[in-house]
Amino acid sequence: MKKQILNPATSGLTLSEQMQRGQLFSDRCPSRQVLNHVTSRWGVLVLIALLERTHRFSELRRKITGVSERMLAQTLQSLEADGFVLRTAYPVVPPHVEYSLTPMGQEVADKVQALADWVEINLHRVLQVQAEQEDSA
Repeated sequence: MKKQILNPATSGLTLSEQMQRGQLFSDRCPSRQVLNHVTSRWGVLVLIALLERTHRFSELRRKITGVSERMLAQTLQSLEADGFVLRTAYPVVPPHVEYSLTPMGQEVADKVQALADWVEINLHRVLQVQAEQEDSA
């Protein structure tokens, strides 16, 4: 039985092959959700913070100023569900939970940090263009 083809223009890949590979520009692409988790406002900062070392929730909250407890919890849950963050709970009172990167999380965090580094290095250029756009408006 031949598998259904989602988009014949993709070199004859089967639907399951396309879903595994991802079709980022398709609204049905599962990689979009992962990309959203990784590149979200808080996802980027969590991944970069965890590159440095393992953190407890409260440490992350203090380090990433402006993030609410709820948004930090949601971000950590999403990154954990995607396999990027490892949540380790210790059976003590009061509860002790630590967050660290998985090997796959390390890989993606390195990529995200490279993007963040580029932004930091080139921020003056971006701000200059923004100012020029405002002046011409």
